[in-house]
Amino acid sequence: MNIDLTDTTSSQINSALVRARRASGTPAVGMVLTLVIVTDEGNHYDALKAASEASKEHPSRILVVIRRPGRSPRDRKIARLDAEVRVGGESNTGETVLLRLHGELASHAHSAVLPLLLPDAPVVVWWPEDAPEHPSDDLLGQLAARRITDAQATEDPVATLALRAGTYTPGDTDLAWTRITPWRSVLAAALDQKHAPITSASVEGEAYNPSSELLALWLADRLGVPVERTVSEGPGLTAVRLETADGTICLDRADGSLAELAMPGQPDRHVALHRRDTAELIAEELRRLDPDETYAAAVKYGVQRLGSGALATKGAAKGAAQTGAARGDSAAPAAPTQAAPEGASDGSPEGEGGAETPAKSGKKKASSATARKAAST
Repeated sequence: MNIDLTDTTSSQINSALVRARRASGTPAVGMVLTLVIVTDEGNHYDALKAASEASKEHPSRILVVIRRPGRSPRDRKIARLDAEVRVGGESNTGETVLLRLHGELASHAHSAVLPLLLPDAPVVVWWPEDAPEHPSDDLLGQLAARRITDAQATEDPVATLALRAGTYTPGDTDLAWTRITPWRSVLAAALDQKHAPITSASVEGEAYNPSSELLALWLADRLGVPVERTVSEGPGLTAVRLETADGTICLDRADGSLAELAMPGQPDRHVALHRRDTAELIAEELRRLDPDETYAAAVKYGVQRLGSGALATKGAAKGAAQTGAARGDSAAPAAPTQAAPEGASDGSPEGEGGAETPAKSGKKKASSATARKAAST
């Protein structure tokens, strides 16, 4: 059932929701959370489709906030709220409300959303694109227990990861991290079977892929070994190699769907690692509403060196561990004391596999000298 409301209020929208539930024969509210999607006219269809699919697993009230501030000074002075209420049909087991905020109201979306939140239920806010620099400081973000962004949808994913690390607040997460969950699961299971010491690792993926950077950060943080970040033609993540005393553990996914896991002393095996769509990613994030401490540790580990490409060198983890030891950070594991090879590539998308600029080289040398001086004291 669809109800269109023009120049309406939050109270009238709530009344329309009650009428729609009664008309569909489901007066009881069986939803477990409120999902707020902050988007625009051009992207709201795909985001709503993904959220509707996820609501099959997590019945929820979906509030789609579409800001339309207007182009002319006259349009920007008008404050009007239009709404479309959907119950049943495409809304599956939940409810959907499209909120179009015109003029000045576009800057006060929280005032329209707050009366529509489900009582005594968690709130999740998702920005498919154009997320605020500090999600937890955003007025909508302050209403939420979980705040979902997507670094892959930005122009500079690596710089966005650095921004997410600097503004991280418990409850923040990113779909770039969600995309590597199957990779982390397979690698962890492989290491449970092979207990040989790991000496180094490498992550291959296409440029401008923040998931590749996060996986490299996670490996460097958890294993305490040098991690090399290399660029491939994709799609997405293509391979991870862990060097051990017994040989190489290789997880290779060349076609974006089926991967091959090779381990020393064992036959090669195939692993399903298809590239998941947005609906699957959102459904996974909605399963867990507590702070993701593993994501926080990964995005913060060595993130200061992402822009200068230090993580892309084989000795990056060593430098990060030395810096962490110098400042007394117990979370930074010790890396092998081996020299980094020459010819390291830039960890940013523009510089991966390319020549290093003088400015970046100077920053890297200064950072290394500072780490050595602090470690010696």
